[in-house]
Amino acid sequence: VQLQASGGGSVQPGESLRLSCVASGRSFSDLSTGWFRQAPGKEREMVAAISRNGVTTWYPDSIKGRFTISRDDAATTVYLQMSSLKPEDTAVYYCAALFTHEDDLLPTFDSFLTSADYWGQGTQVTVSS
Repeated sequence: VQLQASGGGSVQPGESLRLSCVASGRSFSDLSTGWFRQAPGKEREMVAAISRNGVTTWYPDSIKGRFTISRDDAATTVYLQMSSLKPEDTAVYYCAALFTHEDDLLPTFDSFLTSADYWGQGTQVTVSS
């Protein structure tokens, strides 16, 4: 499986972007997936995660209500819809995937960092006026 992230760009505060992460290969339905970001000089953080059955999601408090993660197993794609973007959302965004054995299990940030089976290459998001 390979992950290809896309959809980044430069936008003004308050605008929206949708990131896509396309997985090639088999077994996408066995993967829990997450979106992460890393700004210059800062540690990588998880901004959203979704279980392999798409039922369970997670967001940090700083993101809740602004970002939405979703997945389309037919398209082997996970999306991150970002709205009301702020300058502090500027970062390189990555997707990652982890095989899980339970449909609604949601891996933790540490689990993704230490055990993710696949990482995408990153897509730049810049929010500036």
